[in-house]
Amino acid sequence: MSATAGGRAFRLLLVHSVLTQVVTFVLRPMTAYRAVELDVPAAWLGALTASFAVVPLLLAVPSGQATDRFGERRVMLAGAVLFVLAAVVFATGRGGAAGLVVGSVVLGTGHLLSVVAQQAAVANSAGPGRFDTAFGHYTFAASLGQAAGPALITVLGGSGALPDSRPVFLAATVLAVVLLGVTAVLRTPARVSAGAAAEAGGMGALLRLPGLLRALTVSCVVLAAVDITLVYLPALGAERGLAAGAVGLLLTLRALASMTSRLLLGRLVRLAGRRRLMIGSVALSAVAMGAVAVPMPLPATSVLVLLLGLGLGVGQPLTMSWLAEVAPPGSRGRAMSLRLTGNRLGQVLLPSAVGLLAAGFGAAGVLWASAGALAAVGVAARRLAVDGHPGPQG
Repeated sequence: MSATAGGRAFRLLLVHSVLTQVVTFVLRPMTAYRAVELDVPAAWLGALTASFAVVPLLLAVPSGQATDRFGERRVMLAGAVLFVLAAVVFATGRGGAAGLVVGSVVLGTGHLLSVVAQQAAVANSAGPGRFDTAFGHYTFAASLGQAAGPALITVLGGSGALPDSRPVFLAATVLAVVLLGVTAVLRTPARVSAGAAAEAGGMGALLRLPGLLRALTVSCVVLAAVDITLVYLPALGAERGLAAGAVGLLLTLRALASMTSRLLLGRLVRLAGRRRLMIGSVALSAVAMGAVAVPMPLPATSVLVLLLGLGLGVGQPLTMSWLAEVAPPGSRGRAMSLRLTGNRLGQVLLPSAVGLLAAGFGAAGVLWASAGALAAVGVAARRLAVDGHPGPQG
């Protein structure tokens, strides 16, 4: 594939990433609104939330194996078909609460297949020395889609307490069909030969890569910290009497700062080096998250949230680029699926753990505990060989 064709293919892959996240971040909130319309009991709401992640968590590693065996495009096609099916299930409204759960399982599986294949395609298409820039742009595109999804609900859903679900679900269905069309014309790197894939080894060989568990730990803690800010910044604001609009501004600032650091990731790595940037970004996140929990005026909190977003935005693409570099060709789908599995476990376990540790201290206690977890993985990152050589061992 020529450089020009490769550039076009990568841009189309970024469009694929944006569409994947837009459809997901339209359908997931809308399923909750539809459940409220149906007077679904609270227990069903919990099942609805879990259904998106539980089955895909079990399929994460097999999806990576399928990506390495059959190629990224085929797996993305399967994911896009599942997106269309899920959107149709939601748009038709059949099956009541059970239909919502089934649709969420299908949606979560389609999202998993698409994301694992996308990340493997980025890893296999980026040239030497381009991993950081490529994954920075890829995660920026994903963040853009995650921001555009809820905005689409605002535009199409009307001004009522419950958005009008029909036009939103129809729009999501159209976007899912567009996603399928984009996937059909997407060009991905040539598959690694069966012999080279066999030489790359299986999951055991990947797990024995030096520093892999440290990298996965950094990735899952950083992602869990992002989730914690989404829940506990509003809780902190409520405890301190901040207006909902002010809290919404803080969350927007965090998201925009993360997108900025991802867009500039390649330049930041060239300036500071991958290892220093990894350590510095995690340390910045830990300090900023701990300081945000301290009572102070809104302008000062806004500055801290900006710094928090800049730090949190780096961890995901940087661990992706490191994995792409150390994983042998033919095993990158499995490597990305391992990272995704660790992330999902972190999203489940870490918020629960810090919530228990900080019981009685309110939202501030949860943020302080999260800052402590970030500081701990920052220390672990010091020993991570992210620049091609191991960090200090003492």
